[in-house]
Amino acid sequence: MYDKQTCYIVGEAKSPGNNPIMKNYHSFFVGFVVDSKNHRIIDAECTSILDITSRFIQSIFVGQSIFDEEGVAEEIRTRYYGSSQKALIVAYKQAQLKYKESLEV
Repeated sequence: MYDKQTCYIVGEAKSPGNNPIMKNYHSFFVGFVVDSKNHRIIDAECTSILDITSRFIQSIFVGQSIFDEEGVAEEIRTRYYGSSQKALIVAYKQAQLKYKESLEV
């Protein structure tokens, strides 16, 4: 399904305690499939209760550069108004850091 030039990175963050995601999963996770040749996110999925949430978050990330921290964070702030907004940004930044570290190996 995914080319050999891709890699999988997961970011994790805490969501507000009253969030159903926290009640079910205890953390908020976002998985990214990244093309390691051009650093573009080609797929993304998150822990969510509603399928529409995961699909919407996917639409924010797919096609973006994993390195476009400010652009992606701004898009999240202006388009995603779920209670996990801050957690989504934190999880993305954590995944981005893991990806950068993988390139230094």
